[in-house]
Formats: sequence, structure tokens, C-alpha cells
Amino acid sequence: LKRAARLAPAPCRWNSGLPMNIGVLFVPQQEAWVVERMGKFHRILEPGLNFLIPLLDRIRYVQSLKEIVINVPEQSAVTLDNVTLQIDGVLYLRVMDPYKASYGVEDPEYAVTQLAQTTMRSELGKLSLDRVFRERESLNASIVDAINQASDCWGIRCLRYEIKDIHVPPRVKESMQMQVEAERRKRATVLESEGTRESAINVAEGQKQAQILASEAEKAEQINKAAGEANAMLVKARAKAEAIQLLAAALAQQHGNAAASLSVAEQYVNAFSKIAKDSNTVLLPANTGDVTNMVAQALGIYTTLTKPQAVKTQDEMPPAHEDSHSSATEVLKAEQGSSS
Repeated sequence: LKRAARLAPAPCRWNSGLPMNIGVLFVPQQEAWVVERMGKFHRILEPGLNFLIPLLDRIRYVQSLKEIVINVPEQSAVTLDNVTLQIDGVLYLRVMDPYKASYGVEDPEYAVTQLAQTTMRSELGKLSLDRVFRERESLNASIVDAINQASDCWGIRCLRYEIKDIHVPPRVKESMQMQVEAERRKRATVLESEGTRESAINVAEGQKQAQILASEAEKAEQINKAAGEANAMLVKARAKAEAIQLLAAALAQQHGNAAASLSVAEQYVNAFSKIAKDSNTVLLPANTGDVTNMVAQALGIYTTLTKPQAVKTQDEMPPAHEDSHSSATEVLKAEQGSSS
């Protein structure tokens, strides 16, 4: 039944019936009336007022010059990868030459419809299933070009062809849905991995910048600390130098030695008062109770350090040598006496 329906002729289009020749005729706009005189083509009436000879002239064809829309019935087509599809479409035509449309083919609309079906089957056989859905525009353009090449002698021009519906077998449709789901899962996995990679890169960059900033801060801190310590040492050295200068000036005054002796004695007493407070182990000199002796020793050390050394000349060197020689002789004699 489907095969018979596909092969059955399309219904004829009657925009207006064949008018009778009464001598004076009014042709509507966008219509062309083909007139035969005594069974032979005579002329084509233009829209408007026209005059004909009754009984001799006969209006044989009425062609509409408007754009015609034809529904292409659904048909089966096999793709390049052996998938059977049910596909239909819509065809847009226009009569360009009423003479060829009247005498070139018996039923121009039916002929163009059949040509569109056969061309669509042949074009689908060149494409795989995936390309059919991706290249619908190119498929429509190919069908239009094929129809125009064949319908040029019919006085008809195909303006465009549009595929309405493409019906896929249920199993193939399920496979396509599974493929789409797998593709979407793949995209989601790829996007998630890219997001993880970008996140790791951002974290690493942040850690790198943090380490760089921390090292720069530590470097600046060390520089500032070193500069502060240097300045502190300079201030301490200057203060110590000034203190030494003041001490030297004080000692140079009258009774300066007595004041130094008093200061040393006070420091000695304070030092012995702090003994055994920080540790249980204490080392004491033999004459701890002889404060006068300790002060005398400290003052002697101080006097030795502060006493200017006399410049020894070359003339004074021999007596010193003799004294040392005599002292050495006395030491040898003492040793000999002890040994005897």
C-alpha cells in the first residue's frame, strides 16, 4: 500500500477553471493563460484586458506565476552505512515559462515531486547517518541543484527544498542516545579534569608567590636587623668611647686614684655578694677575706696598664743585659747550692 501511495500521481492543482472564450477576457494578476487557435498555440494572455475570437481561440492552460509549495511524501532511504531512514520534505517551486510548463511535461508538479524524491534518495545514499544530521543544508542545496538541472526544460524553477522530518529506527535511535550520553559524560570528565588542573596550577602559583614574598620579607627583616645591630654597635662604641674619655678625664683630676680605688672595692664587694646565686659550683681565691690585698692587686694592674712606658734607648740596653746576666748567674748559684 505504501508503494502504491508513493507511485500514485499527486493531486492536480486548479487555481481557477478553464474560462470560456466570450471575446472579452480579464486575466488576473500573477496568472498566465495559454491560448490555442484552432488547436495550435497562439499566444499567452497577460494580466489585464484581452480580446479573443470566439470559437476559433480556446484557453487551453492556466498557469499560476506565484510560488508554489508542494509537500513531498515520506519515503525510505538507505544511508552510506546501511541505515534505513524515513524522510519527507517540502518543495518550493515557481513557473518561469508558461509555454514550457504547458507543453514540456504533462504534469509538472508531479514530475518535480518524483524528481525530488529520487534525488533525495540518491543524495542520502552518499552520506553516512552522522553526516545526514550535520549536513542538512548541503543536502538541501544538492537536491535543489539536481532538480533545477532537470526541470529547466519544463519551465519550472525550484527555489528551495527543506527536509521536514527524519525518522530513525528505534534501535539506531537508542544507540544514538547512548552515544550522546557517552559524549556528554566525556565532556563532563574533560571539563572536570581541566578544572582540577587549573585549580592545582592556581594553588601552586599561590604557594610560589607566597614563598617568594616570605623570602623577600625574611631578607628585608635580616637586612633591617643587621642594619639595626650595626647602628647599635656604633652607638655602643661611641658611648663607650665617650665613657672612656670621661673616665680618663676624671682620673686625671686630683684624687682620681682614690676614687678609682673606691670604685674597685665596691665592685669587688658586689661581685662577692652575688656568688653562689646562679650556680652551686663556686671557685674562690685563697685570700678571699683580704680585701685590701685584692684592691691593691687591682690598682697595681690598673697602674701597670695606665703607666706610660718609657722609651728605651740603645745605651740603656747593655745595663739591662748585664742585670739579666747577673740575675741568671745568681739563679745558677742558688741551684748549685741547693743541689749540694
